[in-house]
Amino acid sequence: MPTPLPSPWWRPENHQDRRPFLLARNRIAKAVRAWFEAEDFVEVEAAALQISPGNEAHLHAFATEAVTLDGAHSPLYLHTSPEFACKKLLAAGERKIFDFAKVWRNRERGPLHHPEFTMLEWYRAEQPYETLMADCAALLALAAETAGAKRFEFRDKVADPFAAPDKVTVAQAFDRFAGLDLLATVAADGTTDRDALAAAARAAGIRVAADDTWADVFSRVMVERVEPRLGIGRATILCEYPVAEAALARPKPGDPRVAERFELYACGVELANAFGELTDAAEQRRRFAAEMDEKARVYGERYPIDEDFLAALDHMPQASGSALGFDRLVMLAVGARRIEQVLWVPVTETP
Repeated sequence: MPTPLPSPWWRPENHQDRRPFLLARNRIAKAVRAWFEAEDFVEVEAAALQISPGNEAHLHAFATEAVTLDGAHSPLYLHTSPEFACKKLLAAGERKIFDFAKVWRNRERGPLHHPEFTMLEWYRAEQPYETLMADCAALLALAAETAGAKRFEFRDKVADPFAAPDKVTVAQAFDRFAGLDLLATVAADGTTDRDALAAAARAAGIRVAADDTWADVFSRVMVERVEPRLGIGRATILCEYPVAEAALARPKPGDPRVAERFELYACGVELANAFGELTDAAEQRRRFAAEMDEKARVYGERYPIDEDFLAALDHMPQASGSALGFDRLVMLAVGARRIEQVLWVPVTETP
């Protein structure tokens, strides 16, 4: 017997419950656009169809194909981020850009995940990535003010969107919340010591499987011990990720073990991911190849590398960029509990 479908979003009573959230979403989007325009940004629009959807091992894309008039088939993907296209625009000469981009990620569905969602992505050429930290703080306050929210709440966690975010390095967070010396397992050239991190994690009471890689153990510590404690009371900027966990970010000057990457959290929810952008095409190719080798090992598939993107890196200026989950920001600003509550037209679930 088929599993009954949940009550559909389009039923009038369901839509009326969601409508205040959706109208607030529109107001927040309008305010965000006005903020970027006041900062002299240009709004751009990346094509959703790309040769490569991105080259991160644990991101999963929706695949399709282009068919020519003579019947030839070429694989294409719905992008998981507008990042490659935006960086090509920087190479073309743009300096301050933002994109409200529809993006698609497969194998993702839950209270904070949806297969199609909106990513607010912006780039500043010739600006340090610390500038993006200030941008993120401003956008949190703007969303709250526009929605009339005095605080953000999600589940049992609360954060003040008007307070200056705490700034914590990943190494500090691992020490504070898990009692682990993370950088003791990262060599000067950025290579990692799986056994050292696994032993430290086991000693801290964290489960480690025999076939776990260093990245697997890192992710488990993040999920179980670190992320739930971020963005409590006020937002948290978690910065200086190990270079092995920052495939598109440049190394931090003075400490090549870590990269210019930060993530923004509020109420334990990851909202944004930002980089001081890597512009070394050869190093980027090496990192993409390593990511795709890991994807092939774990999932039995790999995505093509966008050669046009690597060629553009040679012309791209030094820049910093951030990707913010706009739907999640709206959720926190309006007090929604599931991402479908703030999407005008959610993707229908199959039984």
